[in-house]
Amino acid sequence: MTDAGSAAVPGQFTLVLHTHLPWLAHHGRWPVGEEWLYQSWAASYLPLLRVFRTLAAEGRSHLVTLGMTPVVCAQLDDPYCLDGMHHWLANWELRAREAATRRGAGGTGYAAAQSIRAFGETERRHAEEALDDFAVAWRHGGSPLLRSLIDAGTLELLGGPLSHPFQPLLDPRLREFALREGLADAGLRFAHTPGGIWAPECAYAPGLEQDYAAAGVTHFMVDGPSLHGDTALGRPVGTSDVVAFGRDLRVSYRVWSPKSGYPGHAAYRDFHTYDHVTGLKPARVTGRTVPSEDKAPYDPARADAAIDLHVADFVDVVRRRLVAESERLGRPAHVIAAFDTELFGHWWYEGPVWLERVLRALPEAGVRVGTLSDAMVDGYVGSSVDLPPSSWGSGKDWQVWSGEQVADLVALNREVVDTALAAVDKTLAQNAGSTTARNPVADQILRETLLTVSSDWPFMVSKDTAAEYARYRAHLHAHATREIADALAAGRRGHAERLAAGWNQADGLFGALDARRLPR
Repeated sequence: MTDAGSAAVPGQFTLVLHTHLPWLAHHGRWPVGEEWLYQSWAASYLPLLRVFRTLAAEGRSHLVTLGMTPVVCAQLDDPYCLDGMHHWLANWELRAREAATRRGAGGTGYAAAQSIRAFGETERRHAEEALDDFAVAWRHGGSPLLRSLIDAGTLELLGGPLSHPFQPLLDPRLREFALREGLADAGLRFAHTPGGIWAPECAYAPGLEQDYAAAGVTHFMVDGPSLHGDTALGRPVGTSDVVAFGRDLRVSYRVWSPKSGYPGHAAYRDFHTYDHVTGLKPARVTGRTVPSEDKAPYDPARADAAIDLHVADFVDVVRRRLVAESERLGRPAHVIAAFDTELFGHWWYEGPVWLERVLRALPEAGVRVGTLSDAMVDGYVGSSVDLPPSSWGSGKDWQVWSGEQVADLVALNREVVDTALAAVDKTLAQNAGSTTARNPVADQILRETLLTVSSDWPFMVSKDTAAEYARYRAHLHAHATREIADALAAGRRGHAERLAAGWNQADGLFGALDARRLPR
């Protein structure tokens, strides 16, 4: 392990977080739907932004490169979602109070009434803290909070295309539109247009770098195997100046490995074990093979000690990796650890605390921490490379989004996109001489089409995680697209306008989306 105050090591470490959820507002509550949003918001987004604000107040900057997809930003700013989140937090407090007043002896281990009461009291304090934080800091949505951290230089923002589509399989016109509108969406929310993006699913197809360059994108993330495992420097792609940065799997998997990652430690809170009366999670992992009913009660002090061990371990891993890669290259190297944001808090309860301590400990141990933009400015870029078709999914290819299991969704997407583009082209041509500023029918057709082609639906089917819900959502938005387009094709303009307005009640995200900007 490495002591604080250790000698500086060469190179730079970058932490990249990818924040994304599909559009969930108005589309179910439990077990899949808005509950997914509110759980992630309460467990990850609230505590992580609190961590970033705390570190920023200490004068720390250039800490994290944070990817925020337009669709998750839309939900963090949406009045309906903000209201729903406030209700969810209040319900969390009520459930914690119920646990804190559990009567009788109950079961054994974590299920014993005494254990549940102690856990409920701790959980109540956390819920009250979250309610206070939400009421004060989040009252106007997530964008003002994020903008202040971006302006302060605490975070570098990564953007992305609207609705998070799997770009290699998308019609080029819609692909260009989604990317440009996604970057513009970030510009409106944060008064800052990102130079970098987290490409949905880290998916790449040869030639995408030209699209990125045309849209003003200077850098993007890929998974380590896309760079053949050599992630120690960013690489310009093809003949472009657009730089691909790769996730260092050796360092990233130290945290998030299914077999040996930190969240599986015996002391940490168990994600899968519930108190079925309150829905709270009062057990610790205890052991990887221990059945839920035999789990021990969660012990915050024991978990806190494990956090310190894992902070020290991670710092040591990063130091060793930087030294080894710098020696291999003969120049200072760049090490990138990249994760889904929701790992920290939602999947791994202790994650936000671990992250705060890591971001303090790394500089103390002689590790320079910086963003992807810092890496470009300071020359952590090597020679150009030709990337293969790739993603960060299973097999590191496209099979999760294009395989046999989801062939029906691939065909659905193609058919719906063709229908939508034809309908939008026709209606915009008919209104070419109109003085109307916007065409809400064409706008809504594109909204529903973009929701249809979200990469989340085939991912959920391929991974068999709420596959039925995923197929339902894909077909629902496909139906909306067809229904509005069919009304236009039949010459029923008024009916098309009513349909578009109706669907917009549920799917009114991306208010600035303007179909007139669709490439011709």
